[in-house]
Amino acid sequence: MRVLGTWGGLAMIFVGSARTGLWPRLLAALAHGLPLVFIVAPLLSFLAYSFFRMESGQIVRVVSLLNYRRFFTDAIFIPVLWQTILLCLTVAALATLAGFPVAFLLVNLKGRRRYFLLLMVLVPLLMSYIIKIYAIRSILGGNGFLNRFLLWTGLIEQPLTFFVFNLNAVLLTLTVLLIPFAILPIFLSLERIPRSLVEASSDLGASNLQTFARIILPLSLPGTVTAATFVFVLAIGDFLTPQMVGGQSGFTFGRIVYSQFGTAFNWPFGAALSAILAMVVIAVITLGNRLERHRR
Repeated sequence: MRVLGTWGGLAMIFVGSARTGLWPRLLAALAHGLPLVFIVAPLLSFLAYSFFRMESGQIVRVVSLLNYRRFFTDAIFIPVLWQTILLCLTVAALATLAGFPVAFLLVNLKGRRRYFLLLMVLVPLLMSYIIKIYAIRSILGGNGFLNRFLLWTGLIEQPLTFFVFNLNAVLLTLTVLLIPFAILPIFLSLERIPRSLVEASSDLGASNLQTFARIILPLSLPGTVTAATFVFVLAIGDFLTPQMVGGQSGFTFGRIVYSQFGTAFNWPFGAALSAILAMVVIAVITLGNRLERHRR
Protein backbone atom coordinates (compact mmCIF):
# COMPACT_ATOMS: atom_id res chain seq x y z
CA MET A 1 0.00 0.00 0.00
CA ARG A 2 2.87 2.35 0.80
CA VAL A 3 4.40 1.59 -2.60
CA LEU A 4 1.14 2.33 -4.34
CA GLY A 5 0.80 5.54 -2.37
CA THR A 6 4.31 6.60 -3.35
CA TRP A 7 3.73 5.91 -7.05
CA GLY A 8 0.37 7.68 -6.84
CA GLY A 9 2.04 10.72 -5.31
CA LEU A 10 4.67 10.78 -8.04
CA ALA A 11 1.95 10.48 -10.67
CA MET A 12 0.09 13.42 -9.17
CA ILE A 13 3.29 15.50 -9.13
CA PHE A 14 3.92 14.59 -12.78
CA VAL A 15 0.38 15.49 -13.83
CA GLY A 16 0.49 18.72 -11.86
CA SER A 17 3.82 19.69 -13.38
CA ALA A 18 2.50 18.98 -16.89
CA ARG A 19 -0.57 21.13 -16.27
CA THR A 20 1.39 24.07 -14.87
CA GLY A 21 3.99 23.93 -17.62
CA LEU A 22 6.78 23.04 -15.19
CA TRP A 23 7.65 19.72 -16.80
CA PRO A 24 8.52 21.18 -20.25
CA ARG A 25 10.68 23.75 -18.48
CA LEU A 26 12.50 21.01 -16.60
CA LEU A 27 13.10 19.11 -19.82
CA ALA A 28 14.37 22.27 -21.52
CA ALA A 29 16.67 22.99 -18.58
CA LEU A 30 17.97 19.41 -18.73
CA ALA A 31 18.50 19.64 -22.51
CA HIS A 32 20.52 22.84 -22.12
CA GLY A 33 22.20 21.85 -18.87
CA LEU A 34 23.78 18.58 -20.01
CA PRO A 35 25.78 20.17 -22.87
CA LEU A 36 26.86 22.95 -20.53
CA VAL A 37 28.08 20.49 -17.90
CA PHE A 38 29.72 17.90 -20.17
CA ILE A 39 30.92 20.05 -23.10
CA VAL A 40 31.15 23.75 -22.31
CA ALA A 41 32.47 23.39 -18.75
CA PRO A 42 35.39 21.07 -19.72
CA LEU A 43 36.31 23.37 -22.59
CA LEU A 44 36.31 26.38 -20.28
CA SER A 45 38.42 24.50 -17.75
CA PHE A 46 40.95 23.66 -20.47
CA LEU A 47 41.00 27.29 -21.51
CA ALA A 48 41.58 28.37 -17.91
CA TYR A 49 44.41 25.83 -17.49
CA SER A 50 46.12 27.16 -20.63
CA PHE A 51 46.88 30.43 -18.83
CA PHE A 52 48.71 28.69 -15.96
CA ARG A 53 52.28 27.36 -15.99
CA MET A 54 54.37 24.53 -14.58
CA GLU A 55 57.22 25.08 -12.15
CA SER A 56 59.11 22.24 -10.44
CA GLY A 57 56.36 19.79 -11.31
CA GLN A 58 53.63 21.95 -9.80
CA ILE A 59 50.91 23.99 -11.50
CA VAL A 60 51.28 27.68 -10.76
CA ARG A 61 47.81 29.17 -10.96
CA VAL A 62 48.91 32.62 -12.05
CA VAL A 63 47.40 33.96 -15.27
CA SER A 64 49.97 34.52 -18.03
CA LEU A 65 50.43 34.07 -21.77
CA LEU A 66 53.63 32.05 -21.36
CA ASN A 67 52.24 28.90 -23.01
CA TYR A 68 50.91 30.75 -26.06
CA ARG A 69 54.17 32.69 -26.34
CA ARG A 70 56.04 29.39 -26.34
CA PHE A 71 53.82 28.07 -29.13
CA PHE A 72 54.46 31.05 -31.40
CA THR A 73 58.17 31.43 -30.64
CA ASP A 74 59.27 27.78 -30.70
CA ALA A 75 60.39 26.65 -34.14
CA ILE A 76 58.63 23.27 -34.05
CA PHE A 77 54.98 23.82 -33.20
CA ILE A 78 53.68 26.00 -36.04
CA PRO A 79 55.30 23.87 -38.83
CA VAL A 80 53.90 20.68 -37.28
CA LEU A 81 50.44 22.27 -36.96
CA TRP A 82 50.53 23.43 -40.58
CA GLN A 83 51.75 19.99 -41.73
CA THR A 84 48.93 18.34 -39.77
CA ILE A 85 46.33 20.68 -41.28
CA LEU A 86 47.53 19.87 -44.82
CA LEU A 87 47.56 16.16 -43.99
CA CYS A 88 44.00 16.24 -42.66
CA LEU A 89 42.78 18.31 -45.63
CA THR A 90 44.23 15.64 -47.92
CA VAL A 91 42.56 12.90 -45.87
CA ALA A 92 39.23 14.75 -46.08
CA ALA A 93 39.58 15.17 -49.86
CA LEU A 94 40.54 11.53 -50.47
CA ALA A 95 37.82 10.15 -48.18
CA THR A 96 35.19 12.35 -49.83
CA LEU A 97 36.31 11.43 -53.35
CA ALA A 98 36.31 7.74 -52.45
CA GLY A 99 33.04 7.91 -50.54
CA PHE A 100 31.02 9.80 -53.15
CA PRO A 101 30.91 6.97 -55.77
CA VAL A 102 29.99 4.47 -53.05
CA ALA A 103 27.16 6.68 -51.76
CA PHE A 104 25.97 7.32 -55.33
CA LEU A 105 25.89 3.59 -56.02
CA LEU A 106 23.95 2.89 -52.82
CA VAL A 107 21.37 5.59 -53.56
CA ASN A 108 20.67 4.15 -56.98
CA LEU A 109 19.92 0.70 -55.58
CA LYS A 110 16.29 -0.27 -55.02
CA GLY A 111 14.49 -2.00 -52.23
CA ARG A 112 16.13 -3.39 -49.15
CA ARG A 113 19.49 -3.85 -50.86
CA ARG A 114 20.20 -0.13 -50.48
CA TYR A 115 20.01 -0.10 -46.70
CA PHE A 116 21.50 -3.56 -46.29
CA LEU A 117 24.65 -2.55 -48.18
CA LEU A 118 24.71 0.78 -46.35
CA LEU A 119 24.69 -1.18 -43.10
CA MET A 120 27.58 -3.31 -44.40
CA VAL A 121 29.53 -0.13 -45.15
CA LEU A 122 28.94 1.13 -41.61
CA VAL A 123 29.74 -2.17 -39.88
CA PRO A 124 33.49 -1.31 -39.57
CA LEU A 125 32.50 1.56 -37.29
CA LEU A 126 31.41 -1.04 -34.73
CA MET A 127 34.86 -2.67 -34.67
CA SER A 128 37.65 -1.73 -32.31
CA TYR A 129 39.67 1.23 -33.61
CA ILE A 130 42.97 -0.33 -32.55
CA ILE A 131 42.18 -3.64 -34.25
CA LYS A 132 41.47 -1.80 -37.51
CA ILE A 133 44.78 0.06 -37.28
CA TYR A 134 46.66 -3.19 -36.67
CA ALA A 135 44.87 -4.77 -39.63
CA ILE A 136 45.91 -1.93 -41.94
CA ARG A 137 49.46 -1.98 -40.61
CA SER A 138 49.68 -5.72 -41.25
CA ILE A 139 48.74 -5.03 -44.88
CA LEU A 140 51.15 -2.12 -45.42
CA GLY A 141 54.05 -3.39 -43.29
CA GLY A 142 57.40 -4.62 -44.55
CA ASN A 143 56.21 -8.21 -44.32
CA GLY A 144 52.59 -7.35 -45.00
CA PHE A 145 50.24 -8.62 -47.65
CA LEU A 146 50.96 -5.75 -50.08
CA ASN A 147 54.74 -6.23 -50.06
CA ARG A 148 54.49 -10.00 -50.28
CA PHE A 149 52.14 -9.68 -53.25
CA LEU A 150 54.45 -7.23 -55.03
CA LEU A 151 57.46 -9.48 -54.35
CA TRP A 152 55.54 -12.48 -55.69
CA THR A 153 54.66 -10.65 -58.89
CA GLY A 154 58.26 -9.52 -59.34
CA LEU A 155 57.38 -5.82 -59.46
CA ILE A 156 59.79 -5.09 -56.60
CA GLU A 157 63.01 -6.73 -55.43
CA GLN A 158 62.78 -5.76 -51.76
CA PRO A 159 59.94 -4.73 -49.44
CA LEU A 160 58.76 -1.15 -49.74
CA THR A 161 58.91 1.15 -46.73
CA PHE A 162 56.90 3.89 -48.44
CA PHE A 163 53.63 2.96 -46.75
CA VAL A 164 54.68 2.31 -43.16
CA PHE A 165 55.97 4.44 -40.27
CA ASN A 166 55.77 7.79 -42.05
CA LEU A 167 53.19 10.41 -43.00
CA ASN A 168 52.13 8.34 -46.02
CA ALA A 169 51.07 5.55 -43.67
CA VAL A 170 49.15 8.03 -41.52
CA LEU A 171 47.45 9.45 -44.62
CA LEU A 172 46.38 6.06 -45.98
CA THR A 173 45.29 4.68 -42.61
CA LEU A 174 43.21 7.72 -41.69
CA THR A 175 41.59 7.75 -45.14
CA VAL A 176 40.60 4.09 -44.94
CA LEU A 177 39.31 4.40 -41.38
CA LEU A 178 37.27 7.57 -42.00
CA ILE A 179 35.68 6.74 -45.37
CA PRO A 180 32.44 5.48 -43.70
CA PHE A 181 32.08 8.85 -41.98
CA ALA A 182 32.18 10.47 -45.43
CA ILE A 183 29.78 8.04 -47.09
CA LEU A 184 26.87 8.57 -44.69
CA PRO A 185 26.43 12.39 -45.08
CA ILE A 186 26.81 12.13 -48.85
CA PHE A 187 24.30 9.27 -48.96
CA LEU A 188 21.76 11.29 -46.98
CA SER A 189 22.29 14.31 -49.22
CA LEU A 190 21.83 12.27 -52.40
CA GLU A 191 18.78 10.53 -51.00
CA ARG A 192 17.05 13.89 -50.41
CA ILE A 193 17.30 14.88 -54.08
CA PRO A 194 13.77 14.62 -55.56
CA ARG A 195 13.58 11.84 -58.11
CA SER A 196 11.28 14.04 -60.19
CA LEU A 197 14.15 16.44 -60.96
CA VAL A 198 16.28 13.64 -62.36
CA GLU A 199 13.37 12.32 -64.42
CA ALA A 200 12.56 15.83 -65.69
CA SER A 201 16.18 16.27 -66.76
CA SER A 202 16.04 13.00 -68.66
CA ASP A 203 12.72 13.95 -70.29
CA LEU A 204 14.23 17.23 -71.49
CA GLY A 205 16.96 15.34 -73.34
CA ALA A 206 19.86 15.64 -70.94
CA SER A 207 22.38 12.82 -70.87
CA ASN A 208 23.30 11.00 -67.69
CA LEU A 209 26.51 13.01 -67.45
CA GLN A 210 24.68 16.31 -67.89
CA THR A 211 22.09 15.32 -65.28
CA PHE A 212 24.83 14.44 -62.83
CA ALA A 213 26.84 17.62 -63.47
CA ARG A 214 23.92 20.08 -63.43
CA ILE A 215 21.48 18.55 -60.93
CA ILE A 216 22.86 15.75 -58.78
CA LEU A 217 26.31 17.20 -58.04
CA PRO A 218 25.16 20.76 -57.15
CA LEU A 219 22.32 19.50 -54.94
CA SER A 220 24.62 17.05 -53.16
CA LEU A 221 27.34 19.61 -52.41
CA PRO A 222 25.98 20.50 -48.94
CA GLY A 223 26.29 16.87 -47.87
CA THR A 224 29.69 16.61 -49.53
CA VAL A 225 30.95 19.67 -47.64
CA THR A 226 29.57 18.20 -44.42
CA ALA A 227 31.35 14.91 -45.10
CA ALA A 228 34.68 16.63 -45.77
CA THR A 229 34.34 18.76 -42.64
CA PHE A 230 33.40 15.75 -40.53
CA VAL A 231 36.40 13.75 -41.74
CA PHE A 232 38.77 16.68 -41.22
CA VAL A 233 37.64 17.20 -37.62
CA LEU A 234 38.02 13.50 -36.82
CA ALA A 235 41.43 13.31 -38.49
CA ILE A 236 42.99 16.38 -36.89
CA GLY A 237 42.06 15.22 -33.40
CA ASP A 238 43.41 11.69 -33.89
CA PHE A 239 46.66 10.92 -32.06
CA LEU A 240 46.39 7.12 -31.89
CA THR A 241 46.78 6.46 -35.62
CA PRO A 242 49.96 8.59 -36.00
CA GLN A 243 51.28 6.95 -32.82
CA MET A 244 50.83 3.43 -34.22
CA VAL A 245 51.69 3.83 -37.92
CA GLY A 246 53.51 7.17 -38.13
CA GLY A 247 56.86 6.34 -36.58
CA GLN A 248 59.38 9.13 -35.98
CA SER A 249 58.74 10.86 -39.31
CA GLY A 250 54.94 10.69 -39.02
CA PHE A 251 54.68 13.24 -36.24
CA THR A 252 51.44 15.20 -36.03
CA PHE A 253 50.09 17.94 -33.79
CA GLY A 254 47.81 15.50 -32.02
CA ARG A 255 50.85 13.51 -30.87
CA ILE A 256 52.38 16.68 -29.43
CA VAL A 257 49.22 17.41 -27.46
CA TYR A 258 49.10 13.81 -26.24
CA SER A 259 52.75 13.93 -25.14
CA GLN A 260 52.12 17.00 -23.00
CA PHE A 261 49.41 15.18 -21.05
CA GLY A 262 50.76 11.64 -21.09
CA THR A 263 54.55 12.01 -21.03
CA ALA A 264 55.62 15.52 -20.05
CA PHE A 265 52.72 16.00 -17.60
CA ASN A 266 52.63 19.67 -18.58
CA TRP A 267 48.88 20.12 -18.44
CA PRO A 268 48.86 23.93 -18.84
CA PHE A 269 50.88 23.80 -22.06
CA GLY A 270 48.87 20.84 -23.29
CA ALA A 271 45.69 22.79 -22.58
CA ALA A 272 47.06 25.74 -24.57
CA LEU A 273 47.85 23.46 -27.53
CA SER A 274 44.37 21.94 -27.23
CA ALA A 275 42.82 25.42 -27.26
CA ILE A 276 44.77 26.32 -30.41
CA LEU A 277 43.69 23.06 -32.06
CA ALA A 278 40.07 23.77 -31.05
CA MET A 279 40.31 27.19 -32.71
CA VAL A 280 41.43 25.53 -35.95
CA VAL A 281 38.55 23.05 -35.75
CA ILE A 282 36.01 25.81 -35.06
CA ALA A 283 37.36 27.83 -38.01
CA VAL A 284 37.04 24.84 -40.36
CA ILE A 285 33.51 24.04 -39.13
CA THR A 286 32.48 27.69 -39.58
CA LEU A 287 33.92 27.76 -43.09
CA GLY A 288 32.13 24.50 -43.93
CA ASN A 289 28.81 25.86 -42.65
CA ARG A 290 29.20 28.99 -44.74
CA LEU A 291 29.98 26.99 -47.86
CA GLU A 292 27.00 24.71 -47.18
CA ARG A 293 24.62 27.67 -46.71
CA HIS A 294 25.98 29.34 -49.85
CA ARG A 295 25.33 26.22 -51.93
CA ARG A 296 21.83 25.85 -50.45
